[in-house]
This record gives sequence, structure tokens and C-alpha cells, in this order.
Amino acid sequence: MSQEACMSRRPWDLAFTAEPEGVAALRRIMRLHLGIWGLQDLTDDAQLCLSELVSNVITHVGNGTPATLAVSMSGTRLRIEVHDPDTRVLPTLADADSNSEAGRGMALVDAVADRWGVQLRGDRKVTWCELATGLASPNGHVERPGVSRAESLLSVYVGAQMSRSTDLSRLGAAVAEEAVITAITDFLHWLRAHGFDVDEVLVHAQARFEGQITEVGGLPCRIAR
Repeated sequence: MSQEACMSRRPWDLAFTAEPEGVAALRRIMRLHLGIWGLQDLTDDAQLCLSELVSNVITHVGNGTPATLAVSMSGTRLRIEVHDPDTRVLPTLADADSNSEAGRGMALVDAVADRWGVQLRGDRKVTWCELATGLASPNGHVERPGVSRAESLLSVYVGAQMSRSTDLSRLGAAVAEEAVITAITDFLHWLRAHGFDVDEVLVHAQARFEGQITEVGGLPCRIAR
């Protein structure tokens, strides 16, 4: 069975002027997009890399240089690119023992990113880096404890239709939905049998769920029908 994209992470880009006073705004934009993509755990590293790539343009190409930020998924990695019009000046990586300030920014990128590099494209150069995301697929969700616990429980309800090596995304929507409804119904019976206020528990559960969704900032993952 096919699976719908769990998270739409379409590439985006933004033209900007490389100036020190504009870096904070770019960092805020990066944080916002990573939240929408469900990748907020990468915010600190992504913002650091962005700051250093932009600072590299300001320092070595010039303050006020027209540039472009481009962010996309490269497989399961987050790819950050900064485009500028100077193909003559290439980023350098300072030696650990060097007293020179040149290349220190790229040393930070090198320490944080999985990989980085420079591409020359005719009228511009592209300095890029990629960060590991922990995703199983470019459109997948970052594995979280609540999802893992639910799938372990639902494997009992689905029984033979789901082996340990098969996740719920490969089941039909009707089968998965019925398993979830059955599990919830059984818990409601258990609560009532032990004297709990079912409605009150549901209210608390809904509030906690909505709070966690707000923190994650992601979109729901849908199973194909």
C-alpha cells in the first residue's frame, strides 16, 4: 500500500541583502520554517550554520552583497544554501592551530554539519551545508516516544496483520483506524470500571495532546486509504 506524504517539506528560497543587521531576521525565518517542518530540534545548529554562511559573504564578498538563502531536503538531510555573485572568493577552512580569523566561521559549520561544500554556477557560487535530521524519509516524521508507544500497543490489536518489522503506515487506513478506536474504547471501559470520570479524563487527554502538537509544530501524518 502507498503512503501519503506525512510532511510536505517543499524547497523555499529568499533573496536578501547580506548585512550584519539582517542576520537576526534570517535566523527567525529559519526557526519558523523548521517549526512548520517539524524539525525544530535542528533550530540551533541550522541558525548557527546560516549565520556563519551569511557572515562569510559579508566578510569576504562585501557588506550589502545581494544574496539568496535556499533551504530544502537532500534525502533525509536538511540542506542550507547561501548564493552570492562572487565566484572568485571561495570559503576557506582555518586550521585548528591557526591564529587567523579567516575561516573560523566555516570551521564552526564543519563542526556542526554532516557535510558542506561550494558549487560554482556560472554567475554565482553556492556555499552549502547539510544537517542530519533523524528522519526515516524526506517526508516522514521525526520518531517520538508517544508514536512508538502507540504503535507497540496497536500491534497487539492488529495482531497478525502487523509484524514487528511492519509499521502502521503500511496498513490500510480502515484497519489502522479500527484498531485505534478499539484501543480507545477498551481504555474507556477500563476507566469506567475503576470509577474514573471518563469525560474528565478525555478532556485532560485532549488538552495534553494539543499542547504537545503545539510544541512539535508538525502536521499530521496520514495513512493512505
